[in-house]
Amino acid sequence: MSVYVITGVSKGIGFEFVKQISEDPKNLVVGLVRDKATTEKKVAAELGERSNVHILHGDLTSYASLKQAAADTAKIVGERGIDYLVANGAFLPQFDAYDPLGALGDKVEELEDVSLKAFQTNVTGNIHLFNLFLPLVMKGKVKKVIAISSGHADLDFINDLDVDTSALYSASKAALNVIVAKFNAQYKKDGVLFVQGLTGLMGKLSTYAPDFKGATPVDEAIPIIRSTWERISIDSGYGGAFISHFGNKQWL
Repeated sequence: MSVYVITGVSKGIGFEFVKQISEDPKNLVVGLVRDKATTEKKVAAELGERSNVHILHGDLTSYASLKQAAADTAKIVGERGIDYLVANGAFLPQFDAYDPLGALGDKVEELEDVSLKAFQTNVTGNIHLFNLFLPLVMKGKVKKVIAISSGHADLDFINDLDVDTSALYSASKAALNVIVAKFNAQYKKDGVLFVQGLTGLMGKLSTYAPDFKGATPVDEAIPIIRSTWERISIDSGYGGAFISHFGNKQWL
């Protein structure tokens, strides 16, 4: 049995993590979301009554909510602690999703607002998450902290394929790479693995991955991602690493 705490589980890959991991009744899953009531209704409707799933309020832009979520989680997991802390929640802005930075220069206030929100959520919010939940991770048997990121933060991918969109989101995820590496530098001596990555991305795919036939469905991607979580370790050189769901830098 493993204990998982996962942020951003209201939809998408976060919800699928909860769905698949909790299929094993021996696993315990705590999901953090901004809208607790709505997510609880979704869990009940789609997953039924699973006693091993707990949904808590936790907002990456609110330190107080994360602190309360950590206290509530401690009551749920007890002395078992947390085996996997998965930082999946993020702010993905639409502002720069389809335009390069050079086309956004005149939108001064919006550019500044989106930049601040991206950094506050994707970087500072996760710093608070790690610090608040780390005492519970230290109690766990597995001791892995996994920050879900994007290949958009990979400089080689950006430069090789001239990917000029989603710059603000990419910059926040690149900053999170550094944060994960810094936490790794501090805590690897305590046996805690911090790692960043484990997702795919879209781009000029015919050049990057000629055999790419389309995005892997979320339900099929989860087993690949989880198998990578389970095999990587500090001893095998993954501490502080930025990797894809395959355990390398092949994003597709």
